[in-house]
Amino acid sequence: MVKKISVIALAGILSMPTLSMASGGATNVADLEKKIEELSRQLDELRSAMAAQSEQNKALAESVEDLGDTVDEFDEKSEDWDLAARIKLYGDFRFRGDYYSADSVFGRNLDNDTLLTNRFRLNMRVKATENVEFKGRMAMYKTWGNQSAWTDDSGAIYPIFDGNIARTPIASSAIYLDRAFVNWNSIGGLPVWFSIGRRPTTDGPPGQMRMGTDERLATPMAFMDWPFDGLSLGYAWQWAAEAMGESRLRFCYGRGFEAGLQDEAMRAIDDTDFAGFSWDIMKKGDRFAYIQTFMAFNVFNYPNFQDPIINQTIGELSGAGPRTNLGDIWHTSAVYQAKFAGLNYFVSGGWSQTQPFSNTGMFNDPFSMTGPNTSDEDGYAVYLGVRYDLDQAGLKFGAEYNYGSQYWLAMSPGHDDIYQSKLGTRGNVFELYTIWDLPTGEAISKYAKTFVRLGWQHYEYDYSGSNDWNLFPYDLGDAGDRMKLQMMGMDPVESADQVYVTFEAFF
Repeated sequence: MVKKISVIALAGILSMPTLSMASGGATNVADLEKKIEELSRQLDELRSAMAAQSEQNKALAESVEDLGDTVDEFDEKSEDWDLAARIKLYGDFRFRGDYYSADSVFGRNLDNDTLLTNRFRLNMRVKATENVEFKGRMAMYKTWGNQSAWTDDSGAIYPIFDGNIARTPIASSAIYLDRAFVNWNSIGGLPVWFSIGRRPTTDGPPGQMRMGTDERLATPMAFMDWPFDGLSLGYAWQWAAEAMGESRLRFCYGRGFEAGLQDEAMRAIDDTDFAGFSWDIMKKGDRFAYIQTFMAFNVFNYPNFQDPIINQTIGELSGAGPRTNLGDIWHTSAVYQAKFAGLNYFVSGGWSQTQPFSNTGMFNDPFSMTGPNTSDEDGYAVYLGVRYDLDQAGLKFGAEYNYGSQYWLAMSPGHDDIYQSKLGTRGNVFELYTIWDLPTGEAISKYAKTFVRLGWQHYEYDYSGSNDWNLFPYDLGDAGDRMKLQMMGMDPVESADQVYVTFEAFF
């Protein structure tokens, strides 16, 4: 390009004298020199521009090469990002303060003016394949200022064992496994699933109503509040009638107590297992109907607690003797819950039947002249609740009532009532509570929820031994039964009041 322009310029210069002489005019040497200088300047500018363009082209080529390397790096990292995106972490923290006061049958007053606890739970959900996922939850649940174990004078706090670990406040900041299970969904392209591991069997419906979460927290109804390891096989379908919504039926099996390696000829105790069915009869909007029925096989007189001194205390001093199996327990319960405008409500009931072995009995009376009680004993319970929501004010007001009969058994060692499981009470429990959703600004997480819960519970025990199937449930209003309790050195709680306040944050 430069060479071509130079030739044209030179040809123009050489032709100028000829043109000038042909026209007969005098040659203007000064003008000619100016034109030559101007052409030289333009040639220099052109060379500079072309050199700059060459540098830009080189830099552009290098940038494209770098961009290619960057894209390759992005491709390599994207796989790691995809792997990380499969993992969802979320959790909750709860501070709770309790005041507890109880009166026993023979006049003791049990009082704890401030019991303070912290509970932290971390949930994990991971997709392995399109139809296989893992769900887990770790939990820390600690009492403030406590580094001792089972020293409560009420005797109401059950020692730690597999059925209440991570559910009972303890004297350390240890983190325990609360839930861990794998779901295999859509097996064979059908609405069938299989699940195995540490089961989601605590805080079941309708517990979410008074706990302020408003979403189902577990599979079984709240009368079954027992963390255990097991499996389930389920099938789901849509009812033909649209008003009935969807339905799910599950077969469930679990291990409530592992007896360990034993000499078969001298075997003292067998494993305790659960097996039964869990049925979401219908779920449509705010309406939910559910029923469950299961058998607890080879129930123990008491589990193997973490502390061997407690085992010795219960086994020898209480008269329960060495660990052994007492029989089976059949348990059935159901719940219906719905919402009308701002009013939430539920109706629930439960039935339990003990089926004792002939050599051990259940609900035994040491004063009986006929030996162990080998009769099947039926118990029942009712559970009612309402909650009214003032959404604009972020306030909820609730009331609950439950009653348990003389032989009623709730399978609820993993309850969330600090001292005594209210749903295991043989007698009456009244509860009032309010929930205030705090105005904490725009939610960053879809799990976000922050609220304060204030409540009061009043217990009225009609019979002794709530949640226990070993000893006869003595009538606390009967003089003869009271005398038996006194002769055995027992002084059970007759009434109790508990006030609690929580600060809870879900994230």
